[in-house]
Amino acid sequence: MTTQRPYRKFTPQQKKIEELEKNSPRFKRIYSEYELMSDELWNLENTDTANIPDDFMEAIKLQTEYLEEEIDDWLLNNSPTVD
Repeated sequence: MTTQRPYRKFTPQQKKIEELEKNSPRFKRIYSEYELMSDELWNLENTDTANIPDDFMEAIKLQTEYLEEEIDDWLLNNSPTVD
């Protein structure tokens, strides 16, 4: 059973994410990569990090943040506008 990570910031927009995944292979790939990277980051942060170089951890964090920003852009740009 997969446990939900406490830092999953896109959980409230899950319906919109599912819709975008159905309609856009590019979004589906980006979101899938985000989930993979965020899970890996969570695993790395919750294990003995003495053997993991700081620059590697920073690279994982940076890539995850970049993917979050791209997903945020998709969610904002594909949301219905409110007049």
